[in-house]
Formats: sequence, C-alpha cells, structure tokens
Amino acid sequence: MLTAEDALLIEHLHGNFPLVERPFDVVATELGWSEEQVIKRLGLLLTQGVLTRFGPLFQIERAGGQFLLAAMAVPDDRFDEVTTTVNSFPEIAHNYRRDHSLNMWFVIAAESPELAKDVADRIEAQTGFEVALFPKEEEFCVELRLQPLTGEDRRGA
Repeated sequence: MLTAEDALLIEHLHGNFPLVERPFDVVATELGWSEEQVIKRLGLLLTQGVLTRFGPLFQIERAGGQFLLAAMAVPDDRFDEVTTTVNSFPEIAHNYRRDHSLNMWFVIAAESPELAKDVADRIEAQTGFEVALFPKEEEFCVELRLQPLTGEDRRGA
C-alpha cells in the first residue's frame, strides 16, 4: 500500500531528480528527511513492485547501441516457457503480452545493432519461434506527467 510518505517521495522525484554528486542528499534536504531514509524508501518501493524501475533513460544510439522492439507469435500453452527463455537474456529490457497475433512483445537493449540482431537470432534458436524486429524509424520525446499523488504539486511550474 502506498503511504503518504511514499506518495510524497514519488511525486517529488517525478521530473525533479537533481543531477549532482549526491542527489539523494539534496532530495532528503528538500523533504526534511535523511539521505538514508530517501534511499531506503526508494529501495522498498522497488522491492514491493510499487516502482518497477528507477533510473535514467538514455539515447542509446548516441553511444553506438540499439534499442530494438521485437515481437513473437507464441502459442498460449508455451507462453510461460518462452517468456522465461526470453527474459533470461540480460539484453531484454522488458517483456509483455498483447492481445494480437504477435502476442509477446519485448525490447532488446544492446551495445550495438549487431549484438541486438544476435540476441534476436539466439532467441529464435532457443524458442523455435520467429522474432519480428521493429527498429526505430523516428524518435519522439514525450514526457509523461502524472497527477500529483498528494493533491499538491510540489515540482513548481
């Protein structure tokens, strides 16, 4: 369950993470908490699954890498097994089921386009199912802004 303290922390960090040497100390000062308290609460939110990820988003192509959207048509009776196989690859950023003929969608995050293609090939070899690849054609930068959780927008205008 999301506590008032959790909501305050999430709301404060949403679009407002300080880019300094000790960002959690800055956040702690702003909230009137200790740095240890901020780190502990954030860790608990991740462990509990309230947050699934906390970290930066990179434009991986600028560093020579590639994010590659991929999909497969997997029979229902093999879906869990194939999910386990796909998720065993460290390059898989996330994996989800869709109501579509291509019902398993995942993102390959690799250090190079060649490595991304190699991961797709290895997944095909291990699962026996073709991996459809959808490379990025155009990039759109859209910032998701959620409604304040505490009823008070503390991020400023």
